[in-house]
Amino acid sequence: MSDYEFSEIPFGSAAYRASVALRNEILRAPLGLELKEGDLEKERSDYHLACESKGEIIGCLILSPESQIRVKLRQVAVSSRFQRLGIGRALTEFAEEFARQHVFTEIRLHARATAVGFYEKLGYERVGEPFEEISLLHWEMQKRL
Repeated sequence: MSDYEFSEIPFGSAAYRASVALRNEILRAPLGLELKEGDLEKERSDYHLACESKGEIIGCLILSPESQIRVKLRQVAVSSRFQRLGIGRALTEFAEEFARQHVFTEIRLHARATAVGFYEKLGYERVGEPFEEISLLHWEMQKRL
């Protein structure tokens, strides 16, 4: 992972805009959806984390504080050119450490059914029953940090 840099990126920055483009490409466009300006304004107080390679944002995710101890992991996207190389795992582990450093002790997420195994390998546990979100089957998952 020495060719990759993991960091927090400022809301509204060029890196943030690149992460929005990546999220649209990987998560939204295949479903016929697009992130709108109103959606993005709600992200102002979130933590935006990214993986960069040679000046390009190749992975990103958001941590949304839900309480003083719990944060929600969401909008995880890795460029299709970099998938299956461990970027998603490294980015998620970076986010967990970032959350710990910001005194969060719990992390939760809504995993697409296709990603449940990925998160289980990282120690996340399913909570409740599956549900539909953005027309896809999801599971709520959680992990104590």
